[in-house]
Amino acid sequence: MAYKKIKPYNMTLDELKNLWEEEYCRKVIYTHDSIRVKFYPDMFEHVFYESNNRKAKDKSILSYMRLEKMLWIKDVLMDETALMFQGWNKDKKIYENNRRVSIVKDDYVVVIWIKNKYEAKFITAYEADNSKEKIMNSPIWGNKKDAD
Repeated sequence: MAYKKIKPYNMTLDELKNLWEEEYCRKVIYTHDSIRVKFYPDMFEHVFYESNNRKAKDKSILSYMRLEKMLWIKDVLMDETALMFQGWNKDKKIYENNRRVSIVKDDYVVVIWIKNKYEAKFITAYEADNSKEKIMNSPIWGNKKDAD
């Protein structure tokens, strides 16, 4: 996989948002195991902003570190060597096999919600700086796409 970084400091916010929409929202993207993943323009803020206060979850700070790896999201989804785990549903306090957490080099994580065996929705992507151990101890994600 390419895992190419961009230089967000050299781009305006509008250019970054346009790149997001062009690379993700307007293209058809599949995982390595043929699940189409849908992306939406309004996800930009959720993915590329960080909270000044983790408890408040205010998403008030534009994260150049996250933006740098914007193009990694599709690379992770297409990387058949990515480690994959079941995602944690914090509201229900359980692991769910329809939430797939993929992790690759430098502890980069991409989370998708598997809608059915053909389609998924992108949830988020981030550097697993303080959650890597928890992710690595999650149940391994088996290919559950046949269980609609």
